[in-house]
Amino acid sequence: MPFRATHRALSAAVAAAAIAAVGLGAAAPAQAAPDPLDYVALGDSYSAGSGVLPLDPSASLLCARTTKNYPNLLADRTGADFTDVTCGGAKTEHFTTAQYPGVPPQFDALRADTDLVTLTIGGNDNNTFISAIVACGGLGVLTAGFGSPCEDTYGSSFSDDIAQKTYPALKAALNEIRARSPKAEVAILGYPWIVPAQSVPGCFLKLPIAKGDVPYLRQMQADLNSAVERAADETGATFVDMAAASEGHDACSPAGTRWIEPLLFGTNIVPVHPNAAGEAAMADRTAAVLGLR
Repeated sequence: MPFRATHRALSAAVAAAAIAAVGLGAAAPAQAAPDPLDYVALGDSYSAGSGVLPLDPSASLLCARTTKNYPNLLADRTGADFTDVTCGGAKTEHFTTAQYPGVPPQFDALRADTDLVTLTIGGNDNNTFISAIVACGGLGVLTAGFGSPCEDTYGSSFSDDIAQKTYPALKAALNEIRARSPKAEVAILGYPWIVPAQSVPGCFLKLPIAKGDVPYLRQMQADLNSAVERAADETGATFVDMAAASEGHDACSPAGTRWIEPLLFGTNIVPVHPNAAGEAAMADRTAAVLGLR
């Protein structure tokens, strides 16, 4: 074949290939941005961040919900399409019944296409937390911080309620979340430590609990967290363990170190609850467990 003919043939082939390449490039669709997570936050005051300011103007004042709670921090981090129905004082029963006038059942927020659900719940069932803190604090004052008057008076009653009543309620709630939002990742958090393993100097001034009752309350909280973990394991939910992360950040720790504010001389408007640092730590731990950025 003459050079000129060969050159024309090669030029035509190159042009055809270039046109095909351009055509293929033009036909390739642009990468669509992923849809944001459809995220619903449920739970009690530890989820609502009750005691931390500023308050969420969209929530009932009775819920004492903050815009700095761990669900809001997670939503900000992920850019989620976010619904927060957390409310201070919530029990598992308030998932399916109204907690206050104008505060509907929390499960009303769940949808079939919900992608992520987080919650902290169980501490208010049977009034476990409030009953234990009030009872042990009152008895601690009467004994000037000596002995174990709360354990002597109540024995295993708090832990018995957790095993016999709170655990089945937790399991039922997690199963119902799965039924309502079958494709959702469900993460239930354990509670960060309220008291240290043993009483420390200055603790009684912040939490008027007798020295011998500090490990008693610690064990009660461990029993509650174990019930939460068991319910999660048995229902396919993800358990976010706050125990190791919160060690040394309890209510008896110094200001600036503690994640839970004490009963006395604290900074929160609601005592014995996470402060802003505690809520941030709960968000960080949840994000790490779930692999969220």
